[in-house]
Amino acid sequence: MIIITGAAGFIGSCLLSYLNQQGETNIVIVDDFTRQDKLPNIANKQVVQRVNRLHFFSWAATQTTNIKAIYHLGARTDTAEQNVDVFNLLNLHYSQQIWKWCTKYQIPLVYASSAATYGLGEHGYKDNHDIVGQLSPLNAYGDSKNDFDNWLLQQTEQPPYWYGLKFFNVYGPNEFHKGRMASVIFHAFNQLQNTGGVKLFRSHNVNYKHGHQQRDFVYVKDVVKVMHFLMQQQPQSGLYNVGTGTARTFLDLATATFAPLQIPPNISFIDTPIDIRGKYQYFTQANMQKLQLAGYTDAFTSLEDGVSDYVQQHLVGKRYY
Repeated sequence: MIIITGAAGFIGSCLLSYLNQQGETNIVIVDDFTRQDKLPNIANKQVVQRVNRLHFFSWAATQTTNIKAIYHLGARTDTAEQNVDVFNLLNLHYSQQIWKWCTKYQIPLVYASSAATYGLGEHGYKDNHDIVGQLSPLNAYGDSKNDFDNWLLQQTEQPPYWYGLKFFNVYGPNEFHKGRMASVIFHAFNQLQNTGGVKLFRSHNVNYKHGHQQRDFVYVKDVVKVMHFLMQQQPQSGLYNVGTGTARTFLDLATATFAPLQIPPNISFIDTPIDIRGKYQYFTQANMQKLQLAGYTDAFTSLEDGVSDYVQQHLVGKRYY
């Protein structure tokens, strides 16, 4: 069987859908299933059992010979959260338990790290293990992800294969529940539906014009393909970037959101909220050489094609993946 933690969330539920499409149905999903706004993400998907994340380890103790892989995607992802204890509990300590369990029973592991670990990019955006201890994330969320990456690199005992994926700016279906933390595309679509226009954050950095902040936006449908590839092909274990390798501006993104609706762009700017202004990444771009050398050759969806698919196939009519 396959286990997915965080399965009712954004990326986890998309992975579940993709695995179902690949014929995988012997799947156990792990999450906090009390949140009603997340349940549509997993409706009509094929699974054999739901396990509350608080009960996972006691359940897993009776299933060790039946599990062939675990995708650990459960995490606290609110970058504005200030309570370090929350991140230590959910992102660090829980992940350490997952790691130890996969090591003990020799179960391959894919888990979610984050491009937030790179901070301002002072050390570049290369998924090199040597720089992990030098990285300075800009918030407690990024710290928690980097703390786990740093911890596991010091472990002498490991799962048979493991992959820590540094997701860049992932967007796509099944993020209706995310509120403020949903992608800019999600918010842009709702804004233009309600007001006919889109508001982007002003730049508070003299090196960037308004709207010219750049991120590596990657479509979630590509992300889940990468995860499946790694688990199937099992190249060398390690940290891997998951982005497109190309930075695009927020103006590009907003313009692409208008295009499939055949509405002329109407874009204005507002101040970046104070609570995130000093912790804002103005540029990210994944170095994708490591994944390519591992044998991944599929092209990543362009921003324009990804946004068009997301808008037309999912946001219009609120359709899940």
